[in-house]
Amino acid sequence: MSSASPYRLTPADRVERAGARVLGRLSPRAARRLAGRPVILDGQTLDPQIQLVLKLGERRGLGGWEAQGAEGARRQVRRSALVTARPLPRVAAVADLTVPGPAGPLPARRYIPPPGPALAPGEDGAGPALVFFHGGGFVFGDLDSHDELCRMLCFHAQVTVIAIDYRLAPEDPFPAAVDDASAAFAWVHANAASLGIDPDRIAVGGDSAGGNLSAVVCQLARAASAPTPAFQLLIYPKTTHEPTRSGELFARGFFLVEEDIAWFQASYAAADADPRAYPAATSDLSGLPPAYVVTAGFDPLRDEGEAYAARLAAAGVPTVARRHPGLIHGFASMTAVSQASHDAVVELAGALRMGLA
Repeated sequence: MSSASPYRLTPADRVERAGARVLGRLSPRAARRLAGRPVILDGQTLDPQIQLVLKLGERRGLGGWEAQGAEGARRQVRRSALVTARPLPRVAAVADLTVPGPAGPLPARRYIPPPGPALAPGEDGAGPALVFFHGGGFVFGDLDSHDELCRMLCFHAQVTVIAIDYRLAPEDPFPAAVDDASAAFAWVHANAASLGIDPDRIAVGGDSAGGNLSAVVCQLARAASAPTPAFQLLIYPKTTHEPTRSGELFARGFFLVEEDIAWFQASYAAADADPRAYPAATSDLSGLPPAYVVTAGFDPLRDEGEAYAARLAAAGVPTVARRHPGLIHGFASMTAVSQASHDAVVELAGALRMGLA
């Protein structure tokens, strides 16, 4: 399981946190002046605050995830989540819980939205919910690394969010994460009444690996004629092991590099064409839940996410594909240092809200 002892900030970390908050408050003009010559590629201009983040990371000599190994990467992600955390929106309540999984209890966390212009309640006053699966290449990420994103989704979408801490590779390779994700959604649906949510308005969503799992959960539920999510929020999802043009264009220099992608795939499912590992391998996408597919312009995974969205739409699935041209993979965890990333997360939360209205 990905749970680990919490990371505690050092004095140096606190200095870096202060710097991150200064970066996040820069005006567009100041950010451009500090970032230097604009990065233009494939007809897109990199957001200057993101360009600064990449430049600072390069100067600090930060290597790829593979070089750190699984445990090192997990520790670094927990550290980064704390260092870059912004003042968080207030949700009504946050509580840790466990969800039954196929290999034992799964840590989970429930976020309840604050009083506000709530979506129309269902029976017994129950509201909509999102079952959230974090990203991290199936190798790292946990409840803490994505706590800020879950709070933002809860607050801005006005939905209950239940985040799931699924098993990670390489200790637990495919299909462990898929089995956990499917079991978690099924449990939330079966226990909707006790959780105070409407069983007919439960979405699945996640970023990167979490977007992959969300798409797979929808496909498996359809195939089993089981309760199906009402909506799928796919944030720069990993959908295929096949090469793409964006994978070549943005292979290095934009946070997620080709060596790390290869490491993630080798750790999790290699080049397995099983659609439970890579949802684009499924030939028939008809009958799946409505989808909002978010991509970033400078992301190696951009084209595969957009291709999956196009196939969903062609299969008759109500689908919106939204590209944020100036952003990079992982932007949903960069809201403290990039105003464009913050705005993109607020926007996708709005799409979630509309999808569950």
